[in-house]
Amino acid sequence: MKKIKYIFVLSTAFLTFSCSSNDKAKNDGGTKTDPVEKEKPNSNYKPAFAGQTRVNGVTTNTAFQAVVLTSELTNPWGVKSLPDGRLLVTQKTGTMRIVTPAGVVSAPITGLPAVNASGQGGLLGLCLDPDFASNRMIYWVFSEAVSGGNISSVAKGKLSNDEKTIENATVIYRSSPANASNLHYGGRILFDQTGNLIVSTGERSVLETRPLAQSLTASLGKVIRITKEGKAAAGNPTFAGAGALPELFTYGHRNPQGLAVHPITKEIWLSEHGPRGGDEINRLQAGLNYGWPIITYGIEYSGEPIGAGIQQKEGMEQPVYYWDPVVSPSGITFYAGNRIPEWENNLFVGCLSGMHIVRLVIKDNKVAGEERLLASENQRFRDITQGSDGALYAVTDQGRLYKIDKK
Repeated sequence: MKKIKYIFVLSTAFLTFSCSSNDKAKNDGGTKTDPVEKEKPNSNYKPAFAGQTRVNGVTTNTAFQAVVLTSELTNPWGVKSLPDGRLLVTQKTGTMRIVTPAGVVSAPITGLPAVNASGQGGLLGLCLDPDFASNRMIYWVFSEAVSGGNISSVAKGKLSNDEKTIENATVIYRSSPANASNLHYGGRILFDQTGNLIVSTGERSVLETRPLAQSLTASLGKVIRITKEGKAAAGNPTFAGAGALPELFTYGHRNPQGLAVHPITKEIWLSEHGPRGGDEINRLQAGLNYGWPIITYGIEYSGEPIGAGIQQKEGMEQPVYYWDPVVSPSGITFYAGNRIPEWENNLFVGCLSGMHIVRLVIKDNKVAGEERLLASENQRFRDITQGSDGALYAVTDQGRLYKIDKK
């Protein structure tokens, strides 16, 4: 009976996508089309180089399928694959869950520090220790209420053998300064190639904290690089000026909610929310300034320009790609598998207001094509990761976990 029920569930939540019935797709991104964005931009700002926005569309030729494994999650925010193929998921309200490949959801995993789940806060991104198979250590970002307001914090703990709790949960890093805002926490985390943690923090949205994205004495609007103990990692860039924080890796970010390591170059890429227009994809290089709020391809929600209304400035990095109007990019991952040839080394972006998954074809560190996937699902895609089986897995604000793989 269980097997019959399982097949029935999959058949009702099963979507197949294909542009072509043949298997002749080459690793060129797929069939080229017109740009996928058809809406009018919010501003008349011009890109700094060809291909920085509204590139040609691409369509995947290989038939693939999207399966809803479960719809029983509660505001999932981050998802990572365990070594045995199950998925570990954070839920915004402050617990984790494990989902099996058959879609069975565990009881909430408890033992984590309390989160402030108001607004955009809560239990956010997570990553596994590179030696998780032997030490069972997990690292995560969460919004924490402290004296003076709220902050983005980083914690670690051991998944118990019975998988019911996190043992010895410890906060290892706290951003500063605190602010009463419950917006723009950033919140992604991963390990780099040196075994150190890369963490994104937001600038908290309000006008009083927005300029701190440019301040080297504050950890808001930054990407930081720390050890497993929460200390500044060896080899971090050295910034000029008194009081510059040693954990800083890059600065000038607004609300970066996606981090991923390129499978070939091992460089770190980042997705970042813009205001009204100006969502960005950035390729991170240590010590560089990514411009917010001095340069941006977005405008205020009121329609007014931000600051001087400029998009380029010497000493500030241009985004690899930007969107106007916004798609609200959240979690990102590179496809390192070979089951779908067109997808090799492509960047996949979960989109919130866009309610789809973006596929970006990357060539020589530039975007050569864009595709929108699963738009008919009408879901806010919060995070996406590649599983140990090579498939992609995505979670949505509405509580779904999708498996996306070759048909």
